[in-house]
Amino acid sequence: MNNSNYLPKDEFAELIFERIKAFGLRCMPLCDNLFTKTVSARNIAKQLIRSSSSSVANYRAVRRARSKNEFYAKISIVIEELDESLFWLEYAVDAKFYEDQRVRSLINEGYEILKILAKARKTVSVNSK
Repeated sequence: MNNSNYLPKDEFAELIFERIKAFGLRCMPLCDNLFTKTVSARNIAKQLIRSSSSSVANYRAVRRARSKNEFYAKISIVIEELDESLFWLEYAVDAKFYEDQRVRSLINEGYEILKILAKARKTVSVNSK
């Protein structure tokens, strides 16, 4: 996604927010489907819905950070929650609750967002020194 080089900061932040929100929304039906299955499937569903929705809500907070330190702390939470969401998606595939091809595009999108956020965090960290 090289468009970030050409977008104003606010537009880029909005684009990332929309991508994270879409990621969270795409997790919802997967969670709903898992919730009707076994106890272990329900556990994965609960963990996935919590972490994916948390990454969306926390990214919203990132956009309202009042300092570089606050931005760094909040974006670190988003990265952690998004990474956890990816773990639960991959774990659901490993447990054979989903076929890999059914969730592969969602997992790929999650990793793309994760890379962008990690780079933003690193940039703030490097610029703060």
